[in-house]
This record gives sequence, C-alpha cells and structure tokens, in this order.
Amino acid sequence: MTTLELNSELFYTMGQLASDEGLMKKLLAYAKKLVAKKQDETLMTKDEFFAKLDRAERQIARGEGMEMLPNEDLTAFLNRNGYGI
Repeated sequence: MTTLELNSELFYTMGQLASDEGLMKKLLAYAKKLVAKKQDETLMTKDEFFAKLDRAERQIARGEGMEMLPNEDLTAFLNRNGYGI
C-alpha cells in the first residue's frame, strides 16, 4: 500500500470511531505511544556531539575538510561536494 492509501484507510477507520469518545481517547493514547517510540535519528548526546566535533577537527587538520568558496551558496557547496540537491 502507498502512503496515500494508508492515510485514506486510517482516516476512514478513525471516522467510524469518531462518535465514540472512549474509543477516540484510546486511539489517541495509542497514537501518542507510537509517536514516542519513533526515534529522531538526528538526536545525540552531548558526548556524541563533541566526539563528532573532534573527528571533524582531526579531518580538517589532515586537510580533508570541505570549505565553502567565497560567495558560494549552500546549494552550490553541497552539489560541488557530491551531495546533489
């Protein structure tokens, strides 16, 4: 199923429960639990953050860093370094 089809089926099913406040509360509580379980991949601990900075500083010291050129915008920089947008 595509995301659009899943959304459609989900909202159709929720519509069938809409008149029952008790079931809607249960559905909402379950949905909130699912959202809480979804992990944000960008989150990191303070130690992980500083370790990442240390690795980047070592790369720069070895001449492996990437620099933006004067008057270069972020899109051009990313495209030049292989992160095509």
